Amino acid sequence: MAPPLTFLHPLPFLMAATLFPLLLATASASIFYPNFQHLNVTETILVATKLTHPSKPSSYQQTLSENDVIPTDDSHQEKIKLKLHHIDTMLFHHLKKPSHVNFSHRFSARMKRDVRRVAALNRRMGSTAVDITEDFGGDVISGMEQGSGEYFVRIGVGSPPRNQYMVIDSGSDIVWVQCKPCSLCYQQSDPVFDPNTSASFTGVSCPSDICERIENAGCYSGRCRYEVHYGDESYTKGTLAFETLTFGRVMVQNVAIGCGHTNQGMFVGAAGLLGLGGGSMSFVGQLGGQTGGAFSYCLVSRGSGSVGSLEFGRGSLPMGAAWVPLLPNPRLPSFYYIGLSGLGVGGIRVPIPEDQFKLTELGEGGVVLDTGTAVTRIPTNAYVAFRDSFVSQTANLPRTPAVSIFDTCYDLNEFVSVRVPTVSFYFSGGPILTLPARNFLIPVDELGTFCFGFAPSRSTLSIIGNIQQEGIQISVDATNGFAGFGPNVC
Repeated sequence: MAPPLTFLHPLPFLMAATLFPLLLATASASIFYPNFQHLNVTETILVATKLTHPSKPSSYQQTLSENDVIPTDDSHQEKIKLKLHHIDTMLFHHLKKPSHVNFSHRFSARMKRDVRRVAALNRRMGSTAVDITEDFGGDVISGMEQGSGEYFVRIGVGSPPRNQYMVIDSGSDIVWVQCKPCSLCYQQSDPVFDPNTSASFTGVSCPSDICERIENAGCYSGRCRYEVHYGDESYTKGTLAFETLTFGRVMVQNVAIGCGHTNQGMFVGAAGLLGLGGGSMSFVGQLGGQTGGAFSYCLVSRGSGSVGSLEFGRGSLPMGAAWVPLLPNPRLPSFYYIGLSGLGVGGIRVPIPEDQFKLTELGEGGVVLDTGTAVTRIPTNAYVAFRDSFVSQTANLPRTPAVSIFDTCYDLNEFVSVRVPTVSFYFSGGPILTLPARNFLIPVDELGTFCFGFAPSRSTLSIIGNIQQEGIQISVDATNGFAGFGPNVC
């Protein structure tokens, strides 16, 4: 049996009173939606192409520093939100050539990671329709799990806590860190975790229920071994252990984590991965009733200089959010499926049959909310109708050839600001999410080339990626089966 998780401090709770203007509505709400928005071209390019240089953290602090925790003004209760960092903020520590810092290189690398991740998602879901283009060719091993994500949080591992950057991923379950001794370890920002220095590290024995939950689990010298492969050909292999994780001054004991002795991949300085998926081995799944299966996050926009946040517990669920049902898929319990009924452009619903987004009884199709995929993918037929509607309402903007996975691009080099049609998601039950212009018309170089930030998929699976989620508070109430949007922005 796995030892029970223990909290040495109440879970944090912090809410802002910021309104969520013009982005959300329910079927009964009477909120004005603009059919068009203005995108500030010059400012968007400056923000997107800027590479923030964070200070190099100290690895051996006993608690997280003020740079890692969002403060609260409530003196009656200790409240902590952890900061989320975009992958670009890690690049200064790891890129050796100055040319690799430029935006075009980062964009290209991001798209390569994204294509591989989506291919892995489709493979994991049993789809034979894998979207690999000539630019992003390469084999994806059948049976690999999904890719590694783009946002990082800083937490303490062990006793005393050794602070580490961890990738967050709503589509993964295993929590793991690189561990000494390393047979093979990639470069990370902080010293590799040494389990011999932690008083709370306890190996998991083979005949245990926690070991049986791991796919492809093995046994070596009486210890449970794990092995996880990701879609970008990254992997981690090692032993399973119970360990204490520290979030600010909140310590969570007896978390089952992978101690990776053989690791390789594109984790850009992170020590490992904090799985936030819906499976029993994810951090959220292991917390279980102690947090009510609830968490909330806000993904920072690329290059904005601001920070996002990640918060656990039912106190993180905001009042005033637009809630949509989570749809269970027993075949793939790790993923958060939501009901999407349609798409809109310029205040007009695009004529797309709802069954294009339906999750079937066999667990096929559907719409997944995913932090680790950047670009939203839509089945080809639905995408074509969606894209054509956008193109017809932007006929006044100069077009330019396709870039990477984007087939609809514009040359906005000579514009300071442009007027673009609103893009909306119509969810089952009535809520409508209308995106900020920066979340659907995105710069792909420093020269003013912007592209419609969606891509077609030959699979029946739709994925709402992190570009479309940026700046919007998103909550998951796994216990009651709902996902929420808003009401706050970040």
